[in-house]
Amino acid sequence: MIPTQAEWAEARAAAMASIPAMVQAEGLPSVLLPYQAAAARLLDRVGVEALSVETSRRIGLTWGLGAYAVLRAARQKAHGGMDVMYISYSREMTREFIDVCAMWARAFDSAASAVEETLFDQGDDGKAINAFRIKFASGFEIMALSSSPRGMRGKQGVVIIDEAAFVDDLGALLKSAMAFLMWGGQVVVCSTHEGVDNSFNVEIQDILAGRSPYAHMRIDLDQALEQGLYKRIALVTGRDWTPEAEAAWRQKILDFYRDNADEELYCIPSATTGAWLPGPLIEARMTVGAPVLRLELPKEYLHLDRVKQASLMEPFLLALKAELAALDLKPRFAFGSDFARHVDLSTGSLMAIEDGLKRREVLAYELRNVPGDEQKLIAKTILTHVRHRLVGAAFDATGMGWTVAEDMGRLFGLRDKPEDAGMVIALKFTEDWYRLEMPPLKAAFEDDQIALIRDADHLSDLRTIKLVRGIARLPTLREGETGKKRHGDHAIAVALAHWASRLPWSEYAYESAAPTDTAADPLGGPDEDDHRPWWKPPLGMRLF
Repeated sequence: MIPTQAEWAEARAAAMASIPAMVQAEGLPSVLLPYQAAAARLLDRVGVEALSVETSRRIGLTWGLGAYAVLRAARQKAHGGMDVMYISYSREMTREFIDVCAMWARAFDSAASAVEETLFDQGDDGKAINAFRIKFASGFEIMALSSSPRGMRGKQGVVIIDEAAFVDDLGALLKSAMAFLMWGGQVVVCSTHEGVDNSFNVEIQDILAGRSPYAHMRIDLDQALEQGLYKRIALVTGRDWTPEAEAAWRQKILDFYRDNADEELYCIPSATTGAWLPGPLIEARMTVGAPVLRLELPKEYLHLDRVKQASLMEPFLLALKAELAALDLKPRFAFGSDFARHVDLSTGSLMAIEDGLKRREVLAYELRNVPGDEQKLIAKTILTHVRHRLVGAAFDATGMGWTVAEDMGRLFGLRDKPEDAGMVIALKFTEDWYRLEMPPLKAAFEDDQIALIRDADHLSDLRTIKLVRGIARLPTLREGETGKKRHGDHAIAVALAHWASRLPWSEYAYESAAPTDTAADPLGGPDEDDHRPWWKPPLGMRLF
């Protein structure tokens, strides 16, 4: 059962009274929940200038930030001490934060004054706002202010902006706050979300896209529960913890927020309408004049004899070899492939990484009704040609796509995780992958760091990406004529190639353990220095 307002206030007062003794007995890390301690540790690390935190509603992050504020303000200057300024949108939140800091000061036996109410001069217009302050023997202080002060210029220390998505003019506030970094200060921005267009979400997307070099954390309700949130609630409210009680409490919270649960509890900003990438922006990046190679095989392909199959493959493979032969092999390359067999298209995108780190699509293909072995053959041909300049190849591993990735991994090295060795990585798409990896792709479009082959269907594919629950991904509906519908297929290949180009990599001498006997090679064909095109009869008879 969710505590009433009176019950929660009583429990919170009891907890604050007991925390000082717990800190003395158990130490700070044991008193803080893991995510609270992680935030404090991260901020105490040398070199962390700014931290932005996406957080669920009411999980106690401010509690941990209060501990950090006291530890910072109570230190001598020689040990990193400095003033701390806390800003939020309501007077109640600022008073609550200063009460938490007073409690932590008692817990740490820090010499501090009693909480006092003062006036903070905003500077620009001569007006002053109410503020709460605690002074420490170190000479530093913690000041908590409501509203959005514009008079931070000239001040120094740590600034904590809580529920940042809801303050007035966050952009202007951040502009003032970032000046703190010039002289060794810190900026902490934490909030639940308030829509994808809010300045807070824009800041988060800039960090995820690599535009802002600042630290990032994300703590949703389920993560907080896994790390002990409800156990702590049960402790301070005098209830017994059981898995069933925790599940019931979680469900009541979800039922309360209903349609707003994604935004309020799971750090997913509410969606807006429209395409994720504007059409004019996509067209502006389609500057490459190469053709898109397309292959569609008849439905009865697998029932034909091998000679007929080879003859149907020959025009595509000749065109592929010609495009590969024309490539400049000086840049490094990354490859992405989206697998399909019957309904959707299989697509591939090969990108060159230029000296200025711009990704240029130099080869693209689409396959319809092409069996798995033939798809492996095409992928192998491409990767073999660029293998000495290849930094990564990412394959959609959904369904049968895993077999293509696995066989390419046999030849070029399979990595299980992005940080592992190997050139080939198989990906099963998750919401977290879309959330973390699509912002850098959008940043590449916006910053003119990607160039694609001009193609109307590919433009449509990229336009298909929508914000679903605040995250850029493909919707479930398909577009196009019956039997030949598109599902943003090439957009996935581009996203995978761009991701592969950003993975950690190192040059190493990987050699396949596959047999050298071409007759035993399931991906077949003699060495490339053979003068006869290997897919032509009679050699084509042992192609698969």
